[in-house]
Amino acid sequence: MAELGDLYELLGVARDASAEEIKRAYRRLARELHPDTNPDPAAEEQFKKVSVAYEILSDPERRLSYDTYGDPRGPQMGGMGNMGGFEGGFGDLFDMFFSQMGNQQGHRRGPAEGPDLETTLRLDLTEAAFGAERELSLRLAVPCEDCASTGAAPGSTPQICGDCQGTGEVRRVRQSILGQMVTSSPCGRCSGFGQVITDPCPSCRGEGRVTQERTLTVEVPQGVESGTTLRLAGRGAAGPRGGPAGSLFVHLDVTPDPRFERQGDDLHTMIHIGIAQAALGSEIEVSTLDEPIVVRIEPGTQSGTILRQKGIGIPHLRGRGRGDLYVHVQIDTPSDLSDREVELLAELAELRGQLIVPEGEHKGLLGKIRSAFS
Repeated sequence: MAELGDLYELLGVARDASAEEIKRAYRRLARELHPDTNPDPAAEEQFKKVSVAYEILSDPERRLSYDTYGDPRGPQMGGMGNMGGFEGGFGDLFDMFFSQMGNQQGHRRGPAEGPDLETTLRLDLTEAAFGAERELSLRLAVPCEDCASTGAAPGSTPQICGDCQGTGEVRRVRQSILGQMVTSSPCGRCSGFGQVITDPCPSCRGEGRVTQERTLTVEVPQGVESGTTLRLAGRGAAGPRGGPAGSLFVHLDVTPDPRFERQGDDLHTMIHIGIAQAALGSEIEVSTLDEPIVVRIEPGTQSGTILRQKGIGIPHLRGRGRGDLYVHVQIDTPSDLSDREVELLAELAELRGQLIVPEGEHKGLLGKIRSAFS
């Protein structure tokens, strides 16, 4: 013991330190001194001493012997030579500690969660804008009613697994230089359920679930876009033998509306007006997602003018309010003029000093104008 010195001083803890305090101190020192992280030979030698100190003080019987007699009375204290066989890497060392901490007590693993499912729901623009309740028909695993999801035939019950004693996992203990290392793995006999089915349910064959057609109601929030995915927790396939259901992921596909082009929460639409309406002004009825509205065309409006109608676009997905509606004005040039219309347009052109009849042509004025619009 002379070459080690005081074990508590080596770990930097008080003599009345708890087991958890001793473990934390060792883990901190091991990070600093382990050869994988500190190449200094002196640090390696110190790491060996710290490891021996922890091995003794983490064992209640050997710690009591050390506190009482100054000697742990254990075969491991025959000098430092027995540390030479330690070959575990730094990651292996701490995996060992985390494994021990996480497996102090056995616990039943229980039935696994059911798988997640995906489906696509098609909406029109109005449903996407204002939200909707839609029904989906799916084939999915649901709890077996005949056995109440236990997997056992009616009149029988699952039995406790003899290999894992109902914990769902098998623990293995082996000795290491740092003490006992405990590992656990799912029980092979019961597949982690903790129970075995000796008389399976004929309806589900011991699965505790059956595949059926089910109709689900999906609530679509307002303002969604094509490509949005809704996650419905617990609406997926049921887990085996009473396991919780997975999630249902609903991918939304919004069918384009020929009246509008959507850009975020704004809508764009186009109206067509005549030359006279553009020149003299007019009022035009325009479609919206709600009721039609009347848009005023100011005199002298040019083709390509955009009229913004506030607050009648798509409702915001998060928060209040709506986007805007942008009305694009397109002026159409007439091509099927009557004689009277030609006369009026020719008179207008003459009043405005606009040349409409190419020189050198000997057709009648009306014929020339009509040719220009044919």
